[in-house]
Amino acid sequence: MLIAPDVTLSGETLLRPLSFQPPDAPPWAPLVEREWLVTNGLGGYSAGTVAGAATRRYHGLLIGSFPPPLGRILLLADLEERLHLDDHRAVRLGGEERPDAAELHGARFLADFRLEAGMPVWTYDLGGVVLEKRLIVPHGRNLVCIGYRLIQSDAPVRLELHPLVHLRSHDAPVDHALEPRRYRADTSRDGIEIGCGEELPSLRIRRPTGCSFHAEPRIVAGLLYSLEASRGYASVGDRWSPGYFRADLEPNSWVGIVAGDEPWSSLPIADVERFVRDEADRKEELLSSAGDWARTGIAARLVAAADSFVIEPPRPADEVSARARGEHARTIIAGYHWFTDWGRDTMISLEGLTLATGRWREAHEILLTFGRHIRDGLIPNMFPEGRDEGLYHTADATLWFFHALHRYQAVTGDRSAVDTLMPRLREIIDRHIAGTHFGIGVDPQDGLLRQGADGYQLTWMDAKVDDWVVTPRRGKAVEINALWYNALCLMRAWEADRAEHDRAARLAHLAAQAQASFNDRFWIEHERYLRDVVDGDEGHDDDAFRPNQIFAVALPHPVLRPDRWSDVVHAVRDRLLTPVGLRSLAPGHPQYRATYFGDLRTRDAAYHQGTVWGWLIGPFIDAWLRVQPRDTVLARRSLDGLVHHLDEACIGSISEVFDAEPPHTPRGCVAQAWSVAEVLRCWKKLVEEAAA
Repeated sequence: MLIAPDVTLSGETLLRPLSFQPPDAPPWAPLVEREWLVTNGLGGYSAGTVAGAATRRYHGLLIGSFPPPLGRILLLADLEERLHLDDHRAVRLGGEERPDAAELHGARFLADFRLEAGMPVWTYDLGGVVLEKRLIVPHGRNLVCIGYRLIQSDAPVRLELHPLVHLRSHDAPVDHALEPRRYRADTSRDGIEIGCGEELPSLRIRRPTGCSFHAEPRIVAGLLYSLEASRGYASVGDRWSPGYFRADLEPNSWVGIVAGDEPWSSLPIADVERFVRDEADRKEELLSSAGDWARTGIAARLVAAADSFVIEPPRPADEVSARARGEHARTIIAGYHWFTDWGRDTMISLEGLTLATGRWREAHEILLTFGRHIRDGLIPNMFPEGRDEGLYHTADATLWFFHALHRYQAVTGDRSAVDTLMPRLREIIDRHIAGTHFGIGVDPQDGLLRQGADGYQLTWMDAKVDDWVVTPRRGKAVEINALWYNALCLMRAWEADRAEHDRAARLAHLAAQAQASFNDRFWIEHERYLRDVVDGDEGHDDDAFRPNQIFAVALPHPVLRPDRWSDVVHAVRDRLLTPVGLRSLAPGHPQYRATYFGDLRTRDAAYHQGTVWGWLIGPFIDAWLRVQPRDTVLARRSLDGLVHHLDEACIGSISEVFDAEPPHTPRGCVAQAWSVAEVLRCWKKLVEEAAA
């Protein structure tokens, strides 16, 4: 199979050629390895590969987001597209993989793939016939529009569109029972409605203008999802089709379908140009809100990427509470495709995704949304898919909440969020001092915060397989205590602003005690770096060299003594820094793993044992500029690999993790909130410092 040599990938304002593959790689590999993602602001999305072959269970043209208990549902898996040309050729676009072969069909005719305002556009050149395909996901709706336009042809072209469905949770394995006897397809003058029992939403597909529908129910069996296979999951599944739409294409005229869960009365027709214009206008507004620094280039691409993660929570009670305040509930989804909203990820990402982009009102709404869920001095660790209530097994998310509030107030000058949440903030401090769930509480002997409970992973290094907690880090963890000290200092300042002098003095005393103990207990004098955990299991200290120590320098109120900052930061640079972030464990440790690949147990054994995390580049740059304020060259260079990565994996976004060793293959989620947020935040910071 040959791929046109001029296939290109383009970003918002950036055009880059596909990278060369190793000599033994098939010529279509770049088109299968690169993915695209379009989100709808509700947690739903459309996703796939450039080639059109679904390689993940999460790939589909429409994954809708619904209130509990449904969660996210795969509504429209794919469209099998067939072109009938005047020379009696029949060509299929898209592609598929099967256990015995890969059939990428139209990929051999792909002349160009690009993102325009974040929306994917394919151009196919079939030798005298040039066809453009666009996909648009309207913001705030569980809809998708796919349009086709004949750009060039000397003869008639007929298009067939075969909807393929497998109604299931987007998390369900691909071999989830299809049960074709349960599927129904009701046809009408409006289009077709596909259902599979009352427990799942129906899919409605608006009949394209001038199209006929031909009922021809069939099963497309034995499709291979190759990435599922590599991750150790079920990898062969089926789809069902009710038939196909048929249309004769006219030059420069659009034919398209709109699919969604909305009733016929509100399901729009496929006015492709209007959909494109509306979404382009919305992206233009986002760039305008971010400011002049974000109008073009990498900054514009990062602002567009950030938009994917700011969503309306699928929990009706959050929206009811927000409306009572005259607002709309907002949250941050941690990553695509399988994450929901996580407290830790949200608070770390808030500055980059909302404050740096001028979305201040949404930042305020996010903070109050999570404030509503505070229980016993903790914010939720995460909200499980299809659940109303969160899970609270986290020792750091609540401390990051203080940091996010501080950054909101510092950037906007608005004190209202802190004012509103002050009673809850006092409750958090009091519960941490007295002790709350999961062994989280201050040790009165030294003022340090300890945490840990059997079977729970409470820090950001939270891998767990069955009953195995890979990095339990029970005891007094270095970044937990850096965050605790930072929270005490922030709270002291907020109390002083309110003339609560007794409260402020008490907090100052607690902070001083914690800082003295931290510098005494965590510092390894002969090594000149910080322990990862003290008073761990059975009273042991953990001297493993990890990136968590960087927070002792990077946070607004550094807990580490200033004369020790440089040693820590330079050691982290020398032992952990890579072109795409920081390693989670230094090479040479017995538990160090160079790659993050294989089944779940194998991956989780490497998740925080060397695997590189892109988001850690943010605190590293903060710490570097604290000790080397005039050396912005290294800080800027530290972002180069992650910026280049915008054209890899999921085009236009940044992955969750990377292998610890070159070539630092991207792994995990293809689009991760805190990866994008921290690169965006630091990019803006360096732009502003260069202009100062």
